[in-house]
Amino acid sequence: MHEPASPSNGSRFVRACLRQPVDRTPVWFLRQAGRYMPEYMAVRKHHTLLEICRTPQVAAEVTITAAERLGVDAAIIFADLLLPFTPMGVDFEFVAGEGPQVHTPIRTLAQVQALRTDRVEELSYVARSIELVTKHFAAPRSDGDQLGIIGFCGAPFTLASYMIEGGSSRNYIETKKMMYSDRAAWLLLMEKLVQVLTGYAQQQVEAGADVIQVFDSWAGALSVPDYRAFCLAPTTELIHRIRNLGVPVIYFGVDTASLLPAMRETGADVLGLDWRTPLEEGWKAVGPGCAVQGNLDPITLFAPEDVLQMRVAEILEQAAGRPGHIFNLGHGIVPGTPVENVIRVVEWVKSFQLRS
Repeated sequence: MHEPASPSNGSRFVRACLRQPVDRTPVWFLRQAGRYMPEYMAVRKHHTLLEICRTPQVAAEVTITAAERLGVDAAIIFADLLLPFTPMGVDFEFVAGEGPQVHTPIRTLAQVQALRTDRVEELSYVARSIELVTKHFAAPRSDGDQLGIIGFCGAPFTLASYMIEGGSSRNYIETKKMMYSDRAAWLLLMEKLVQVLTGYAQQQVEAGADVIQVFDSWAGALSVPDYRAFCLAPTTELIHRIRNLGVPVIYFGVDTASLLPAMRETGADVLGLDWRTPLEEGWKAVGPGCAVQGNLDPITLFAPEDVLQMRVAEILEQAAGRPGHIFNLGHGIVPGTPVENVIRVVEWVKSFQLRS
């Protein structure tokens, strides 16, 4: 198994990704720059979501503002999973209240064959955003630590499901129909997505990303046999290629407790755990030799302070200070979340002491 090169950024966050000892648990949040934050909503008054993603100065501003306001140990670049669709020739838009919609879903071999893989350079605006964020956080912080910079992309299955369904889905009927009945189309779609996503991740690493997170948001819709048959090989190939760029990879999905042993086989350095399984059980399912990230229920951020603090402590006690734990939520921060509660969680994680 290829091992990532020693990162030039020896940040607490990167060391934890590589299961190296750290002085305390690093913490960041999925969707930490989002609609719960007044600063972000002020930007959204003047820009659409895609305008923010495609304007490096604005995407960098949103990324930096959230990381500094919360005091977290890593900043994840503000982007969207579906950005690679455009250079591949798949048009989409965000519809208020409904999320992303693909204008012409990809459901035939001929459509898959027509997808482009030679225009990845059109995504370089994300790399420019990362360069700006990296430059901003170049100096060590007051505690001497370097802020980690996270780039990301979608996983092949999750992006394929958006392409095929035409948007979000509950049952993934069209996606599974292609998996089951048109093997040639499915395999070619996986191959093209891996190619584009590898180039996209390379741009981000060259721009300064210390870690790449691969989002397989909808892999939890698959049974273990289907994950192994249709998803494991292309995901493993993508993660292998990203790790060959010399950075650790975090692999995250939702409702994936049953898939954790199979997901471990991808070779990812870190597996994201959602909140449905206690961290201790999730880590046991992953097995030794892999770091974990998570896994507070994002809705716990609405709870009274004593309940929230108890849940944070439970997760940290289950991690027990072992190398390779990154504190996070089990999914993204949702709109309406009290910002002060997010800040409190960061403070509690930073000051946590294991009971002897």
